[in-house]
Amino acid sequence: MRRELFRSGALIALSTSAGWISWSGDVLLLPVAGAFPMLWSLARKRLQATAISAAYFLAASRGLPQGVANFYGQDIWPGLLLWLVASSAFITVHSVLWADHEGWQKPLRYLAACVAMAVPPLGILGWAHPITAAGVLFPGWGWWGLGAMAAGLIVMTTRYRPAAALAMAGFWLWSAAEWTPPILPASWIGVDLEMGASLGREAGLGRQQKLIDVVRARAPGTTVVLPESALGFWTPTVGRVWQRSLAGTGITVIAGAAFIDSQGYDNVLVKLSADGTDILYRERMPVPGSMWQPWRAWIGDQGGARAHFFANPVVDVGNQSVAPLICYELLVVWPILQSAFHWPDAIVAVGNGWWTTGTSIIDIQRASSEAWACLFGLPLVISFNA
Repeated sequence: MRRELFRSGALIALSTSAGWISWSGDVLLLPVAGAFPMLWSLARKRLQATAISAAYFLAASRGLPQGVANFYGQDIWPGLLLWLVASSAFITVHSVLWADHEGWQKPLRYLAACVAMAVPPLGILGWAHPITAAGVLFPGWGWWGLGAMAAGLIVMTTRYRPAAALAMAGFWLWSAAEWTPPILPASWIGVDLEMGASLGREAGLGRQQKLIDVVRARAPGTTVVLPESALGFWTPTVGRVWQRSLAGTGITVIAGAAFIDSQGYDNVLVKLSADGTDILYRERMPVPGSMWQPWRAWIGDQGGARAHFFANPVVDVGNQSVAPLICYELLVVWPILQSAFHWPDAIVAVGNGWWTTGTSIIDIQRASSEAWACLFGLPLVISFNA
């Protein structure tokens, strides 16, 4: 009994370490997540598998309680409750699909868990997916790299796990020694801001002018990317102000905003230039709970952000096809894979992370976007507000 308790404690501790280290915000540490399927497969009872899964996910998403407290201006307890609720999908899937069977039962079940946590509906809460490390182990391999990573994770649940671990470690060391961050597309630049919670909430003419001054300081002909929510509420008046201000600069701006109507709102990216303004992209997966609130429709209420799950995976900016990702979409899997299926020329990743103070959430989002960009060999533009 003592030996089994010690073994369980060791597996849980190792799973906690895997989640904590891999999702610390350093892109080169993402492959540590590959240890999770091995630890999950070593469980001897379903309760052990459940505890191992909980340890990994809760450690990986440890910034959520503090982030929720920052966002709502409350103490830590509501954040802790939401943290546990958010972990339920990952824990339940890996608990239900675990089985103490030899042969290919366990790897096939882990494959099912991987797929379930990568696509809606369960993939809506599919943070900390180990498949994200594909871009670190197999940079430039594209879909072949994704397949290789999936195969490696599956083999980690079999008795051949030592060989898989050695192979993945070898690719990891080779990649780390040769690592080169994604480049910017030609004539593009992402602007990071430090405007805190006021960005998107303070949307008067004075704030618009400050942002315009930031943009006009760039070289003529540049495409400038501003963070999520930068413009506040999107209206024709805001569009006209920007259109007049960009006259004669040759600058194109991609910026976040909120488009409101009687049914709710869309979290969007807007394209602005002297030639005109238009909504470029509607977010596929807003943050569940704080933004996307589907239960309101069930009780006949309106409001909340709409989720356009599989809409507009790529958009055209000039002669380039771009894969846009807003904030929460950087933490889940299917948006970037759907976009990659359309062979974009670049990735544009934006966020408004003022509420993440004291956490590594923005660093994790940056690391994820960098890993995906490297996997598919795509230039990357990042713009965040802190």
